[in-house]
Amino acid sequence: MALMITDECINCDVCEPECPNGAISQGEEIYVIDPGLCTECVGHFDEPQCQQVCPVDCIPLDPQREESRAELMEKYQRITAA
Repeated sequence: MALMITDECINCDVCEPECPNGAISQGEEIYVIDPGLCTECVGHFDEPQCQQVCPVDCIPLDPQREESRAELMEKYQRITAA
């Protein structure tokens, strides 16, 4: 699954630089995650780094975007092959 940022986001700016895929950016009101780039850090780290640093725990799995670990690894390989 890709991750998502909920309305509880306080725009603290700590998650964006932690994303190894550049999937996090400032949205209109809060930070957003591009599901096409989010691999839950599969291929980079054991745990999603944005979740690790978020002080308000507002980055859950996106139930609309179910992906297996194998699918996340395939996405990681596509992203990093460029």
